[in-house]
Amino acid sequence: MANRRTLKKQINYICSELFAECVALSHYQIKVEQKDLDNVMTRILLMHDEFIRRISHTEPGSTKLYYKKLRADFNTQVDEVVGVISQLC
Repeated sequence: MANRRTLKKQINYICSELFAECVALSHYQIKVEQKDLDNVMTRILLMHDEFIRRISHTEPGSTKLYYKKLRADFNTQVDEVVGVISQLC
């Protein structure tokens, strides 16, 4: 299991890349509505805050299972956001 600092850096990197993809999409795609992009960007920011908060306040008990579930939840939400971004293109 990676330490918490590394995990936070990975989450920061992935969320910043998703956010940058939305910004690039807003600059290069004329057909995309700004309201839809704003919703996706807000979702990315909320997702980032949620997972950083979950890492900072680990639940007592089996930490291995906690972080395994955290990673699975994060991957699921990233897949959903990528799907929404690809639909906007």
